[in-house]
Amino acid sequence: MDRSGTTRRWSRPELLLVMNLYCRIPFGRQHSRAPEVVELAGVLDRTPASVAMKLGNLTALDPEEKNRGVKGLSGASRLDREVWGEFSSDWEGVSAESERLWQKEVARQDLYRDVSVEPDGSPSAVSETTHSEGFFFGPTEGTSVSTVRLAQRFFRRTVLTAYHQRCCVSDNPVPELLIASHILPWAEFPEQRSNPANGLCLSRIHDAAFDRGLLTFDRDFRVVLSKRLRDYLPHESVRANFFVFEGNSLRFPEKFCPDPTFLEHHWKHIFQG
Repeated sequence: MDRSGTTRRWSRPELLLVMNLYCRIPFGRQHSRAPEVVELAGVLDRTPASVAMKLGNLTALDPEEKNRGVKGLSGASRLDREVWGEFSSDWEGVSAESERLWQKEVARQDLYRDVSVEPDGSPSAVSETTHSEGFFFGPTEGTSVSTVRLAQRFFRRTVLTAYHQRCCVSDNPVPELLIASHILPWAEFPEQRSNPANGLCLSRIHDAAFDRGLLTFDRDFRVVLSKRLRDYLPHESVRANFFVFEGNSLRFPEKFCPDPTFLEHHWKHIFQG
């Protein structure tokens, strides 16, 4: 329903924006009084209640939430299901499309503070936070690289939001020191580059250790450290940054939990034992 009280069908571009919002905010802000919901409703010329309802419909379609007993709202439309399916089958392509639309329709109105943008307004180091070796993100970037950049902005923000901007190992809350780390390597698994279930929110030091196989998680999601790190004991810095967390369970995100099969691949093929 729009703000004039007229019933109007939802369009695919509108649902792409709602899905983008679904990934931007925690569950506690999916209600009609949340500023983000009110602001997007204004952009779409719809009521906040109708936007909140769509967020609830998307929650109901999220298989992970079903497994956790979160029901969402019934009555998801065929288009709701189609858009959810598009994201699930092509995270990179559809998230980039959604992000491009968001930049055009919403971000230009300066309604949101994007966690993937630095305080001075410049883009954050996307290549650094996504291990995207071999790409130059600059004025000469082509369409394909532009798509990658948009998708990785979406990935970084979604992962950091899901973990409430805290490292899942150390609980570090400083945004400038947090990385949206890929579980399956960025270069080897292009189909999973923008899948939030392939992401962990890690501090820079723990991201570097995870990326190089010095740290992983077992089947119970507990921190496991490589024997190589023990060669540096009893150095206090190594103890304080790593061994105080050994055996601890990772801090789970609010949504988009890490895929256990992805973590198992890291354990078997990247971790140095």
